[in-house]
Amino acid sequence: MSASVKSLLSTLTSRGPHRVLRGNLAIAGQPGVVYTPENGRGLPAVAFGHGWLTGVGNYRDLLQHLASWGFVVAAPDTERGPIPSHLGLATDLLTSLDICTGVRLGDGDISVHPDKLALVGHGMGAGAAVIAAAQRKVAAYAALFPAPTAPAAETLAPDLEIPALIVAGATDVSSVSSNALPLAAAWGGEALLRTVDGASHNGILEGRRALAALGAGKHEAKTARTTRALLVGYLNYTLLGDKTYKPFADPETVIPHTQLVDPNAPQEEEKPKLSIGTLAHLLRK
Repeated sequence: MSASVKSLLSTLTSRGPHRVLRGNLAIAGQPGVVYTPENGRGLPAVAFGHGWLTGVGNYRDLLQHLASWGFVVAAPDTERGPIPSHLGLATDLLTSLDICTGVRLGDGDISVHPDKLALVGHGMGAGAAVIAAAQRKVAAYAALFPAPTAPAAETLAPDLEIPALIVAGATDVSSVSSNALPLAAAWGGEALLRTVDGASHNGILEGRRALAALGAGKHEAKTARTTRALLVGYLNYTLLGDKTYKPFADPETVIPHTQLVDPNAPQEEEKPKLSIGTLAHLLRK
């Protein structure tokens, strides 16, 4: 394992060098937030889609982290109910990108380069980002613990030739709540599927959330840190062309706390779990 990769991962888990500003997308007619570096021209921009029963407040640290590394991050705060429209969230992601590229941000000294755009999402937001990418060309895509959507993201993926990073939880990558494997297998361009050791699909969520009432797990600090580092490293290379971060887009690179997964390889079937009653019955035999 390269010491430089360890060092890069450690560096990227910490905040970047930029002071972060927060703005309100609603001023431009789109409910949501935008985080930016304090200044900069021709910056890269990310439109971020939230997961089911969550909102932008559950990703504050993640969004601020991206902005601290020089990215403009716009996140629509819509489709938060129990029966969301994935198509609606996709439309809002595209609107957010239009705002980033068409409006001078901050005090007018922040601008976005139209060719340095990425779509990123968590859970259902990852699927909405695929729907958006099918309608507008962007430079890169990233799915954080993607979940099934309607229409299914994997049916649109074969037509997308942009580079993609797909991050999944090692504990539930094969579960019904994750479509990471079929999404990666169907992707038309180069796609990397990495699992985060010990992570579950909702581990990156922050603060109080409606999902907690449905038995969702707690915030996983290690999962959040590793995911932030993977995302920033990948975008630094694919959006900015910074070769320092090429290992984050290289399938041959071993990255600490993660495993590269071949989505086309045969998957091991999970062994059935024995209930306490069944186990007691077997012991009596």
